[in-house]
Amino acid sequence: MTRKLLLHLTGERLCCWLWERGYLAAGPCFGHTPDGLAQFAGWLEGRGDTPALMLADLVEEDFQRQLLPHVAGRAGMTMRDRRLTQTWRDTAFRSAHQQGREDEGRRDDIVLFSALTNPAMLTPWLDILESQRIPLAALYTPALLSGALLPDEARREPHLLLVTQHASGIRQTYLQHGKVRFSRLAQAAAGAEQEAERTRQFLVGAHLLKRDLPLQVLALLPLARLASPPATANIAPLLDWRVMPLEEAAARQRLAASDDPDQLFLGLAARTAPTSHYPLGPRQRYYGLWRARRSLYASSAVLAACCLLWTGANIVGLSLARSHTQELHQETHGFSTAYKSSMSSMPPAVDKTANMRAAVQIAQMVARQGPWPQAVMSILSEALERSPQIRLTQLDWRANAPGAVPVTASTAFPGAAPTPALVTPQSSMLIGIPKAPQQQMRLQAEVLVEQDDYRSVLLSMNRFAQELARTPGMVVEIEQLPFDIRPNVKLSGKAGSPAGLGERSKFTLNLRWTP
Repeated sequence: MTRKLLLHLTGERLCCWLWERGYLAAGPCFGHTPDGLAQFAGWLEGRGDTPALMLADLVEEDFQRQLLPHVAGRAGMTMRDRRLTQTWRDTAFRSAHQQGREDEGRRDDIVLFSALTNPAMLTPWLDILESQRIPLAALYTPALLSGALLPDEARREPHLLLVTQHASGIRQTYLQHGKVRFSRLAQAAAGAEQEAERTRQFLVGAHLLKRDLPLQVLALLPLARLASPPATANIAPLLDWRVMPLEEAAARQRLAASDDPDQLFLGLAARTAPTSHYPLGPRQRYYGLWRARRSLYASSAVLAACCLLWTGANIVGLSLARSHTQELHQETHGFSTAYKSSMSSMPPAVDKTANMRAAVQIAQMVARQGPWPQAVMSILSEALERSPQIRLTQLDWRANAPGAVPVTASTAFPGAAPTPALVTPQSSMLIGIPKAPQQQMRLQAEVLVEQDDYRSVLLSMNRFAQELARTPGMVVEIEQLPFDIRPNVKLSGKAGSPAGLGERSKFTLNLRWTP
């Protein structure tokens, strides 16, 4: 939020400040009277789009530090809310701030309970803010903001009293190791030294500080008052008084230099925007609506930027596509011109389109019905895979047209004399026109069986032939058996010889397949 409305509430009046780009601008102040409330309502008109932060610097503020059992989650929140309700029943401006855990024992939670005990000081102003629909973001107290102003060495002090002099009085905040223990606002008529000594005596009586232990006091003062440091030697000899310029504290928080502690706390609340010290409940609903509206505006801006980028990308793509289209048109025109010039030099052809169509159809027919050996080879491979005892030794394949002399033993292998029928002009059936030709294959194979097992040789050959004959359109002829089993032929040889069956285990098959 770059622009904020800061409301500084004291026991005497409400002052308005405007925070914009890191600087505070003073506004009007209104008293706790009906006229002041009416003037404040009139001044707020037209400022519903500026979020507001309220800093309540009141005397009626109470602090209690207690130890609670360590309970996490919703149960712990319920326990702390119940303790707040039991302690302060008459105010809704109460909160619990967890400040760590004990180092020993059961490690209870250290919780600081605080409350604004006089809600009547705030309610009229909050009602006007709600009636004017001002987005109230948070309600702060200077006591809980004080810890952010401490230097690093002061945060390590076990007992430290921070003294600041405001328009409403002298505020003294007691801190232990940088954690707020309690805070009190005294009247400005009393001296800071006397009030610090009273606070030390209270700490001794409450057994928070040993009687002879000096109390570290850190005073935030303007540079104009540093020339005359407080003379506390006679008033409070046990006060270790140190002074830090307001300008140094403002520079540490990256705020504009000022000699007013109220402006320092207002600037700190506006720049850091911590979580609200006291809950506002339904009074924050306009702030929730303001945040939702800002989120919608931001989402719309992001969506509009994405749309602009997408539109720009489309425009660039359109320009590139147009340039590529022009290049393609130029190339097409060049190719068309070259084609026309080349065709103009060629003689006219009759039925050129019909001839090309016929040529394409013939090429497709040859590719589909041509006598390619892949099909019959796959059939043979499958039969060999199912007959592992058969080993192929020699193979010849050819396609036969109707009327061609079939393949015989003399013409199947190289070295045989060519037949006159094979040198005659080839038929168109040999290339699959008009139908697929018959394919013929002659193969020689041998049977791998044990020595002198003639029965296994015959059974293996027959099974292999039957495997081939199962193919539709396949005709299998046994041209040569592994051995001659005719009854009128004399058997010769010696059973159990080392050579075994030898050449007698080979056989020859003729295959004719019509696709």
